[in-house]
Amino acid sequence: MGQRRKSREVALQMLYQLEMTAESPREAIDLYYGLTDSDEDKEPLIPESVKPFAEKLVNGVFLHRDEIDKMIVAASENWRLERMSIIDRNVLRIAVFEMLYCLEIPPKVSINEAIDLGKTFGSPDSGAFINGILDHLLPEITRVREP
Repeated sequence: MGQRRKSREVALQMLYQLEMTAESPREAIDLYYGLTDSDEDKEPLIPESVKPFAEKLVNGVFLHRDEIDKMIVAASENWRLERMSIIDRNVLRIAVFEMLYCLEIPPKVSINEAIDLGKTFGSPDSGAFINGILDHLLPEITRVREP
């Protein structure tokens, strides 16, 4: 598994935690690492190389969540954000953040990674649901990304 894919998985778990608690991103990140890296005698479960991108995703999604959520709602006909599963909602947030703010990552890569995350962590329908919304957003995001 690539480092960015692992970072996305870690970020998804942290964002899930943020939705379930009233913690700040820093608190959620510290708690997550504390739980996964607690035994100093063993190799940490989260490699140091994975942490910077995971933290960029968590902090970025948190910072731009209102903007990202508006885009997701506009692209998801008849689906309020609250009706979406926590997993699907946060996978979409990660992908939209990447597509808008991680210009070194091609949007199609972000979409494919989001679909895979949805299939792995979501319901049997998550991949298709995520794909539909992100495909709907792709033209708008492409216009925003172009200089």
